[in-house]
Amino acid sequence: MKPTTEENSQIEDHDPKLTDQQIQDLVDKVESGEVEETPEMDQYEEETGKYAVWRGKVTEGFKKWLKGEKVYNRDKDRISLYVSADMKDEWQEFIKKHNISTISKLIRQSVGDYIDQNQHSIKGNNINTNLETISNLSHALKEPLTTIKGFSQLLLENNKEEISNQVATKIESIFEQSCMLENKIKNILEDIKEEPSSYDILLVEDDPATIRLLTNYFENKGYSINGVVSGTRGLQELKHSEPKVILLDIILPDISGYDLCKAIKNDEDLKEIPVYILTAIPGSEVEKKMDEIKADGIILKPFDFSDFSEVIGHLEQPS
Repeated sequence: MKPTTEENSQIEDHDPKLTDQQIQDLVDKVESGEVEETPEMDQYEEETGKYAVWRGKVTEGFKKWLKGEKVYNRDKDRISLYVSADMKDEWQEFIKKHNISTISKLIRQSVGDYIDQNQHSIKGNNINTNLETISNLSHALKEPLTTIKGFSQLLLENNKEEISNQVATKIESIFEQSCMLENKIKNILEDIKEEPSSYDILLVEDDPATIRLLTNYFENKGYSINGVVSGTRGLQELKHSEPKVILLDIILPDISGYDLCKAIKNDEDLKEIPVYILTAIPGSEVEKKMDEIKADGIILKPFDFSDFSEVIGHLEQPS
């Protein structure tokens, strides 16, 4: 097919379809000066950008337009396609079958659909490219962040007697900021990914020291753990992640751990995840709530690492 272009394109749809006599009557009134302007003249000039009357005479284009014939708009291009007779017959058969008024309309719709489809494909490719870029950035940052966290922990654990409280506070702040940055990177990735992420443990705990302690313990055993400091943040995390086990404190800064546990166990997508209550509240008090919240177990603070043997048992089960 060989395309050609002309400066004008056809205006196919407009209201006036007057008889020859009606048109002649209008011409006589306009050219005699009896009528200076009509709604039809305004509509024609607005649609086509052409004059209805030029130097006191009604234009031929306006007369054709009044008859309902096609006229040309100088603001658009006309495109002609040269096709084989067989293809033309095939197109004509198609427009009859699908109640499309003209071949021109078929071409316009087809080209429009093709452009829309490819624009969506391009957009999807950009998303994939951005995800790959962010994933690479996350990987590049992971090693130095892990190093910062590790050295911070070592300094705090091995040099408690040698460093001042002021220095210890600053080191703790470095560790916490590193954890926050790591979590922010994870959150950005999870918001982009279509598939939910999967890791071993979600820890919902408002005490940073406990998060540090359990993060160090489980990571040394080869398990992945994500710590968040509020119930709201825990719920947000569960929208796009699939932890194998949840460790849940009861006293949180926003919502009760009891309520959070009930929400998890009442959710069809989350209810099978084991939830262990991690709390300093007396065990007898928590036991009274167990049937209501449907938690899978209790670990009391202060805890011993051996208390997590059942949790590790869940983690070692095949997915």
